[in-house]
Amino acid sequence: MGRSGEGISVEVCVLASGSAGNCIYVSGAGTRLLIDAGLSLREITARLRQLDVAVDSIQAVLFTHDHLDHCSGAGVLWRRHALPLFANEGTAAGIELAVKGLQAEWNIFETGSAFPVGGLAVEAFSVSHDAADAVGFVIADDRARIGIVTDLGMVTTLVQRKLASCDLLVLETNHDVEMLRQSGRPWSLIQRIQGRQGHLSNEDAAVLLENVLGPRLQAIFLAHLSEQCNAPHLAERAVREVLRRAGREDIRLEHTRPDAISARIEL
Repeated sequence: MGRSGEGISVEVCVLASGSAGNCIYVSGAGTRLLIDAGLSLREITARLRQLDVAVDSIQAVLFTHDHLDHCSGAGVLWRRHALPLFANEGTAAGIELAVKGLQAEWNIFETGSAFPVGGLAVEAFSVSHDAADAVGFVIADDRARIGIVTDLGMVTTLVQRKLASCDLLVLETNHDVEMLRQSGRPWSLIQRIQGRQGHLSNEDAAVLLENVLGPRLQAIFLAHLSEQCNAPHLAERAVREVLRRAGREDIRLEHTRPDAISARIEL
């Protein structure tokens, strides 16, 4: 789905998304990135191989936060492949504590900053999640903008502003509210997930999308679905209703999974 006559600008594939592990591949402007590394090296290597991408060709790994489902592979990527690791100070410190034996040379960025990684421009912005200093990212070249928000408990004006001019979104649709409440999970866990530092429900994600839906948007990945408290068709239904009301049923929707790579979208 590249723009007519311009060829491919940026491509995105979600290697894994869910409580078992999260990892996103983004390439553009001669630069290949991973966003988070919550899989084993074996799994990262195998899933990249499906894209004909070698691990050694990755130029940086950027971390959204320090939960193990987003950073458990950081140590082996650093030790075996010396991949540059990027995080803010709080996240880097948290990952050093969470990942056994990791003492990396971090590339530290400030939340709220914009910085280059190879030929791509990266903006890191604050999101509300129960981690040291969780962020979302906008990654861009001179033609396309990719917005990534996979773990956040509430929608802020800042999040909306950052995502409003994106061509592609990786958007958390974590849970169906009724399924979560009927899940049999401890009430404290249910409150955490539904809280301001938890995860977006399908309905929350739909509201966010309604507020950021612009003429540039071409594609959406539905990400971080709970295997116990959501179903792909429920997440898709909530998002498609927003698109239908806006007359934007042309926008491509893709599901993500913890055990397999997503579709590969080219802009």
